[in-house]
Amino acid sequence: MRNTFIILGLVVVSYGTPMFAQNGSAEARPLARRPEVAAAIAVLDAWVTATVASREQPGLSLGIVHDQDLIWAKGYGFSDLARKVPATPSTVYRIASISKLFTTTAILQLRDAGRLQLDDPVVKYLPWFKIKNAHPDGPAITIRHLLTHTSGLPREAAGVNWSDLTMPKREEMIRRIGEQETVFPAETEWKYSNLGLTLAGEIVASVSGEPWDHYVESHVLRPLGMKTTTPVPTSKLPHLAVRVPGSLRDVEAFLDIEAERPAGSLASTVEDLARFASLQLRDGPVGGAQILKGSTLREMHRIQWLRPDWRNGWALGFSVRRVGDQVRIGHGGSLPGHLTRIEIAPADKLAVIVLTNANDGEPGRYVDQAFTLLTPAIVKAAAAPKSISPTDPSWEKYVGTYTWKHSDIQILILNGELTMITPEADNPWEARWTLTPVGPHRFRVVPSAGYVGSGPTGDLLTFDVDSQGQVKRAGTPNFYWVRK
Repeated sequence: MRNTFIILGLVVVSYGTPMFAQNGSAEARPLARRPEVAAAIAVLDAWVTATVASREQPGLSLGIVHDQDLIWAKGYGFSDLARKVPATPSTVYRIASISKLFTTTAILQLRDAGRLQLDDPVVKYLPWFKIKNAHPDGPAITIRHLLTHTSGLPREAAGVNWSDLTMPKREEMIRRIGEQETVFPAETEWKYSNLGLTLAGEIVASVSGEPWDHYVESHVLRPLGMKTTTPVPTSKLPHLAVRVPGSLRDVEAFLDIEAERPAGSLASTVEDLARFASLQLRDGPVGGAQILKGSTLREMHRIQWLRPDWRNGWALGFSVRRVGDQVRIGHGGSLPGHLTRIEIAPADKLAVIVLTNANDGEPGRYVDQAFTLLTPAIVKAAAAPKSISPTDPSWEKYVGTYTWKHSDIQILILNGELTMITPEADNPWEARWTLTPVGPHRFRVVPSAGYVGSGPTGDLLTFDVDSQGQVKRAGTPNFYWVRK
């Protein structure tokens, strides 16, 4: 039976918290009103509307984040189909395994505070972690292994059964850990493990002296302004979407995952998750809504485990995948009746959040379409026009060809920048360096975005000038070229 859908209005949100107020004045925020972006959003909106209707999905909430702003968000269908409650950007969903990103954030906060190290053995903080080691020659299981799913641990804690939704309490999980055994030696295989992130949550509690949910609430959610996000939700949570599975669309009972809460318990909204997404796109020291310093965030995004196809892998807490030329970090979530996904393209400062209340919600399909339609438009609209600085006339004396054993470099002035190329390269434009002045006749070598190689990236290049003011050669600390 085909559902009748309420089509909700477009929502453009610029938050008033410090996190969302960092990027200048209100006049600079309505990126969604730029013609190219508005056109892409209109097409995406039409596609999502038609797709949700044709698939007879009960409800879906979607948000687009650019840098520090939720530039567009909308709900489709219903959060409660029986009562015809519309889905909105404020609808609460169980985000399931996206919760793992918050547990990982807590671990990295404690690491930055000097209270643990990622390569510490798990047993250092959890003496009761006495799992049977089927591979005694392998390395000890560390916190890093837990966050990257390279621990070799089983997928679930003892007693978890997703078919009949049996979820052991924390005390039973601890008591029965000795009944389980490792599946692989650590660091040899990637195996997704809810047990692994559950143990990470236990480490947060052990090191901080606070229960996992209290720590996440106090040190992650509140500073970020995520006021409607709950670590341990109940069925009475206001605005919670009714959990509707696929095909038969029967309403399911609320599920508390008990012992594995750190791996998948949180409930949240598109609006709140936009705040978490914007954190990933910021830099700077810790303070206020900057709950992790910029260097730690970049570390969190950096690949730790790469699949043989080089297109997918795992960072600290985040999955990493390459789609065309775009690298995205993210995580999906699945609980009975709820499927969710968040993906972030740090280089483009773009994030997409999709939350659904159906087992067949296919959030990844909506995420991919949003990136496909919006990335080119937003990147173009957000790019500041590049002004060309007046060329320093003294640079003319450096222009020319320099050689070493018939291997040449050429110094040119291109687009107002002193530039070094290798003329015989297959693509000299991609293999170029910009020379940034740092002192008399001295320049820092900065590679182009597409450069990959073992050249003088980051080195100081010095031009040797004789008493007549003629440039004789150019050299780095370990190499030089003579001017022809």
